[in-house]
Amino acid sequence: MSVELGGMYARRELRAMFFIIIKATLPGYRLYMLYDMNTSVPEPAVSAILEIVGELKRGRPVQYIIGETEFYNCRITLSPATLIPRPETEELANIIVRENTGYNGQIVDVGTGSGCIAIAMAKNLPGASVFGTDFSAGAIDVAKYNAEINNVEVEFIHEDIFIPSAILSLRPGIIISNPPYIRDSEKASMHRNVLDYEPASALFVNDSAPLVFYDAILEIAAAIQQPEGKIYFEINEAMGNEMESLLRKYDYAGIRLIKDINGKDRFVKGTKNGRKTSS
Repeated sequence: MSVELGGMYARRELRAMFFIIIKATLPGYRLYMLYDMNTSVPEPAVSAILEIVGELKRGRPVQYIIGETEFYNCRITLSPATLIPRPETEELANIIVRENTGYNGQIVDVGTGSGCIAIAMAKNLPGASVFGTDFSAGAIDVAKYNAEINNVEVEFIHEDIFIPSAILSLRPGIIISNPPYIRDSEKASMHRNVLDYEPASALFVNDSAPLVFYDAILEIAAAIQQPEGKIYFEINEAMGNEMESLLRKYDYAGIRLIKDINGKDRFVKGTKNGRKTSS
């Protein structure tokens, strides 16, 4: 793999892809077996690995080739309608689970995509009632299947956040979103395996309105969220100050920027001011 793909991917990426491919093509094998010269690899597996490498050379992400990935100990299937869950989003899920142990109210994941965050919440906060919304019917279909294979209950709602309807009947204590936040001007620095294969509508926003999704979500949260409810966002690392200001505008307190594992401002959280009541 390193010979075939070394010019396209960093060594760390190649190592991660190697483990994914081995798990998918050689179930039951242990890595130490592959370093044993006496271990033979079945011909069908060799053919499958070569086919995957060919797809990788064309830039297709390994998660789409395999058709699934892991997210917070959940199995998540993918389609062209869904983003590939990132490690940073897994960090966000971990923060929420860690801070809300024993929570038993409603959780809404806005822009759920593959359903990975909502499913992780349902699995790790079993007392909660979890909902996920997305404007993509294809994504909703994938998310429903993912909830089924992970044996959790999540209600997925096909809805455009800019034209809310069903979501207005909810009264969540926790709202979560990882909406599109990459500005169009940032496309030039991105790898083609993202630009060519992942759904642009789930990634990019116009430079003139980079917080448009956050603003829409907060507008809805102002109407439906429980007093003292918490909101968690994944954000563009360059927009931390602007996101803090936006949460203050919507009367959130305890606002905190949280860095990801790479030291970048990646998450923001706040608590809805308790003096306001839900309708």
